Amino acid sequence: VQLQACGGGLVQPGGSVRLTCADSARTLNRYAIGWFRQAPGKEREFVAASSWNGLARYYADSVKGRFTVSRDTWKNEAYLDMKNLEPEDTAVYFCAADRATVTNPTRNQYEYDYWGQGTLVTVSS
Repeated sequence: VQLQACGGGLVQPGGSVRLTCADSARTLNRYAIGWFRQAPGKEREFVAASSWNGLARYYADSVKGRFTVSRDTWKNEAYLDMKNLEPEDTAVYFCAADRATVTNPTRNQYEYDYWGQGTLVTVSS
């Protein structure tokens, strides 16, 4: 699996953005997907995770109800739809893949074996 996250940019507070995690090897369906973020001066933290088919999905409390993780098994892509963005959501967002937890994704970043390069989301007016 070769991950690449994209879709970040400058967003106004209250706005929305979709991040995409693509796999150039087209094997993403074999993995659970996790989304993580790292704000300036802070440690990387869990945001959301999805099983390979999207049936099991988990969210950090800070984003629950505002963010949605989804998959497109045909395109071998995963998405993080973010709405009602707040300045505190400003961070570099990473997607990660793990095969061992393909049906029951984990919130633990250290269990993810493959990582994309990250995409910056800046929430500011």
